[in-house]
Amino acid sequence: MGNLTLRDGIELFFKDWGSGQPIVFHHGWPLSADDWDAQMLFFRAKGYRVIAHDRRGHGRSTQTDSGNDMDTYAADVAELTATLDLHGAIHVGHSTGGGELARYVARHGNGRVAKAVLVGAVPPIMLKSDNNPGGLPLAVFDGLRAALAANRAQFYRDLPSGPFYGFNRPGAELISGVVDNWWRQGMMGGAKAHYDCIKAFSETDFTSDLKEIDVPTLVLHGDDDQIVPYQDSALLSVKLLRHGRLKVYPGHSHGMLTVNADELNADILAFVQE
Repeated sequence: MGNLTLRDGIELFFKDWGSGQPIVFHHGWPLSADDWDAQMLFFRAKGYRVIAHDRRGHGRSTQTDSGNDMDTYAADVAELTATLDLHGAIHVGHSTGGGELARYVARHGNGRVAKAVLVGAVPPIMLKSDNNPGGLPLAVFDGLRAALAANRAQFYRDLPSGPFYGFNRPGAELISGVVDNWWRQGMMGGAKAHYDCIKAFSETDFTSDLKEIDVPTLVLHGDDDQIVPYQDSALLSVKLLRHGRLKVYPGHSHGMLTVNADELNADILAFVQE
């Protein structure tokens, strides 16, 4: 584990375990590298070098007032991968991290990236518009901002207790440790960065980034994802990718990488080993 001082003085926290082909993990909002514990332990045991960072403003990285946008996030990843001298890497991104991944691979990944995996990812664009009629209305994201500003600690209890992991579905059993860990990660980060990141993950258009990605890309999504509906994300993204492959999981939630880790890990490993 370490901290990288970026070009603007921001401290970026990261984990770097093991040796072998590198797998780089990009976490979702408003979490941290810790959200990839199940994947990092699994792939480390399989002989891979596993790397995950806390996005600026998140987790143990500097609680930034500015630079909370996808261009900056991707540039931060580029600085990290250059510092660690990564080549032939597999990049795996969840939710907001999928947007960060797409922009990084498209703009900075030439010669460094072998494959990519998008898990419940936000591309192509979440916000509803004339060009994206299937998206979510601005009022949804205004509601997230309002809830964060009013009582972030309570909001960060309510979201994982309900739609994030599908614990609000009939018959679902809430896993208190999963909710507590989500809350812990969220509250480690900065409120201003998290607030700004809502705009970044909802309004950034990744269409051109997806078209630029020229490495094999696996798109994984649950069809009961209540946070990033798969019809306006995964189904559109795979059509834009040059070498995209799609797998939709019946009944799985936005947080499937945690509550269905064994299944996701096996599918990602099979893709990596092809």
